Amino acid sequence: MNNRVLLGMSGGVDSSVSAILLKEQGYEVVGCTMKLWSPNNNMEKEKAEESIRDAKKVCEKLGIEHHVIDCKEDFKCHVIKNFIDEYKEASTPNPCIECNKYLKFGKFYDLAEELNCNYIATGHYAKIEYSNKYKQYVLKKAEEIKKDQTYFLYSISKEKLPHILFPLQNYTNKEDTRNIAEKAGLKIAKKKDSQEICFIPNNNYQEFLVKYIDKVRPGNIVLRNGEILGKHNGIINYTIGQRKGLGISYKEPLYVIELNIEKNEVIVGTEKELYKDILYADNLNFIIDAGEEFECYAKIRYRAKEAKAKVVITEGKAKVKFEEQQRAITRGQSVVFYENEGIVIGGGKIL
Repeated sequence: MNNRVLLGMSGGVDSSVSAILLKEQGYEVVGCTMKLWSPNNNMEKEKAEESIRDAKKVCEKLGIEHHVIDCKEDFKCHVIKNFIDEYKEASTPNPCIECNKYLKFGKFYDLAEELNCNYIATGHYAKIEYSNKYKQYVLKKAEEIKKDQTYFLYSISKEKLPHILFPLQNYTNKEDTRNIAEKAGLKIAKKKDSQEICFIPNNNYQEFLVKYIDKVRPGNIVLRNGEILGKHNGIINYTIGQRKGLGISYKEPLYVIELNIEKNEVIVGTEKELYKDILYADNLNFIIDAGEEFECYAKIRYRAKEAKAKVVITEGKAKVKFEEQQRAITRGQSVVFYENEGIVIGGGKIL
């Protein structure tokens, strides 16, 4: 049996501990670090090179082979371009979902076949297990709900699930994983987790976008009835649900409730106007077959709580009707559908 597994290694704690656990479970581990983007300055370049060095040192310490592959063009095409294009259309994209779809569980999966690996693995917090109910492998929430990352993984094709491993799926405490790294003598045991979008290290996405979007034009901030309350400095600087930084005064607190790209308007309203009970989504992917109509728990953003909803699929689009209204449903984000046992049904991109 081919127990060779290609492990994505970022140089961080989670992927490094994944290597240790896979070795303990008897897998032949092959480490691989993907070069995803081109740093813009020396500080960012050093940080990127440090990640590769850290991954390589871990592999040397554990006695496993390590590869570095250049995926910058794929990343630019599928992630960065999508990020820019979505903002041009007044959408708010999630680049991690695109990266998982096209790179980490797309190109990386193809590379595994080239390297004669029967599995791929990552340091994500999620579960894959065989379901007797569905007679197939399913994607399921991790033990630690606060760290669960299935929201970012719904686009994985079900055919790949039998060949994907998540070694951290049963771990509930980050300190436990750090302790494993420390006991193994890994210097990265205390390395901080990255909290930012990898290709925007300073987390200033507006500064990044203005380099690529020509028409960042000022316009009006208006109420739903068209009343002008002030000026905005470019739609890309605003998100649904935003209250701070609007620079307007009104008799009650106002929030961004819509972005009108055609009129170049930021539409504001009361908090009550942020709530809706229906959304539509396309770019659907289903891991289990739930039919054209089903009830589920739906999640509209990573940090949101799941809410009961009914989904109706028509011509490749989903209509999602919630039992209770949801706050700040945002175009470009993803909606992910779950069973009550935490199994991922599938998901799509909010229109």
